[in-house]
Amino acid sequence: MEFLEKWAEAANTSFGFFWMAFWAFGLGYLISSLIQIFATEEKMKQTMGGKEGKGVLLGTIFGFISSSCSFSALATTKSLFKKGASFISSIAFLLASTNLVIELGIIISIFLGWQFVVGEYLGGILLILISWIIIRITKPLKLIKAAKKNLSEGEMGMQEMGVTGEDNVQSEKSWAKVGRQYGMEWKMVWKDVTIGFTIAGIVAALIPDSFFQTLFINSNLGKTDYSFLEILEHVIIGPIAAFLTFIGSMGNIPLAALLFGKGVSFAGVMAFIFSDLVVFPVLRINAKYYGWKMALYILFLLLSSLVVTSIFLHYSFDFLGVLPDPSQVSIQDESYFQINYTFFLNVSFLIGSGYLIWLGFKKYKDMHYMKEMAPKSKNMETILKYIAFLSYIWLLGGLAVQLFII
Repeated sequence: MEFLEKWAEAANTSFGFFWMAFWAFGLGYLISSLIQIFATEEKMKQTMGGKEGKGVLLGTIFGFISSSCSFSALATTKSLFKKGASFISSIAFLLASTNLVIELGIIISIFLGWQFVVGEYLGGILLILISWIIIRITKPLKLIKAAKKNLSEGEMGMQEMGVTGEDNVQSEKSWAKVGRQYGMEWKMVWKDVTIGFTIAGIVAALIPDSFFQTLFINSNLGKTDYSFLEILEHVIIGPIAAFLTFIGSMGNIPLAALLFGKGVSFAGVMAFIFSDLVVFPVLRINAKYYGWKMALYILFLLLSSLVVTSIFLHYSFDFLGVLPDPSQVSIQDESYFQINYTFFLNVSFLIGSGYLIWLGFKKYKDMHYMKEMAPKSKNMETILKYIAFLSYIWLLGGLAVQLFII
C-alpha cells in the first residue's frame, strides 16, 4: 500500500510539474518560432567571420534569438562555422542559443526563482567570455583547420530550407510556417520533456534525501555555507548527473529544482543546468561534424567554462547576499490543479497551439518548409521513444491508483 501511495504521489507530481510549465513551454516556443520565421538568419554567415570581437558579439545576439533545442543549435553552429564564421563566434552562438534563450528563462523562473534566471543569463555570458579566453590561450589552430576539412561539402543551407526572410506578419502562409516550426519545436523535445518530468516525479516521491547527501557531499536542506572543496565537488557531480540523465535543458529544469530543494548548492545546480552541451549525444554529433579531436576539445572547453562560471556565480551571489534559499523552492505541492492564472494561461495556449498546428500541418500541409537538425542516433532515439512510452504507462497507472485505489 505504501508503494501505491508513492506511485500515485510521483505521478501527481509529474503531472503537476508539467501543468505548471505548459503555458511557459508554449510561450517560449511561440516566441522562438516567430523569431525564426520573421527574422532571417542568412546574414549571420555574412557578418560573423570578420573581427573576432564583433563575431563573438553577433554570435551571442544571433544565439539569443534562435531555438533552445540543442540539436537545432548544433546544426546551425556547424553551418555558420562552415560558411566562414570564426570558431569562437560559432561557439558563442552555440552557448547563447542553449543558455540565453527566452523560453529557458521562463521555465527556470517558474521552478527555481529569479536568482536562477539571473544566474542563467549572466552565466551564459560568462560561459562565452571564459570560452573565448581559453581559446585565446590554447590557440587550437590545427584543430580548427582539421575541423573545417572534416566538414562535408554541399550540405543544405538556411535559404534552401524555407527561411528566406521574405515572410511578413500579414501573410497567413507565414503564420503557417510559424505553426510548422512551433510543431517541430514540440516534436524535438517531447521525449526529453516526458522523461524529464516523469523522473522528476519519481525522484521527488521515491528517492530519499540521504541519496543526494551522499552524491553531493554535505548537501542539506537550508545549508548555504559550503566549503570551496564541497562547491567544487558539486559542480563536478552536476555535469555527471546531467550526463546520466541525457535529457535536454528544458526537461532538466524540474530535476534541477528537485536537486536544489534537496539541498544541493547553487553552484552545483547551475552546473547541472549548464551541462546540456556536455552529454554524450552532443559529443557524438560534434565528432561526426568536426572529428573526435575537435569534439573532445569542445568538451574540455565547455566543461572548464561551466565549472569556472558556476563557482564564480555562487561566490558572487554569496558576496552580494542574494544566494537563493532552498527552502523557498516548493517541489511538491498538493494543489497544482486550481482555477487560477495557470489554468487560464494553459487553456489559452492549448487552443492557440491547436490552431497553429492545424494551420501548419493541415491547411498548408503541402507547403515546403523544413529546418536542418543535427543527426540524431537512431538507436538512441528509439530508446528514448520507448522510455517515453513507458513513462506514459507509469504516469497513467499512478493516476489510476490515485483515482480508484487510494
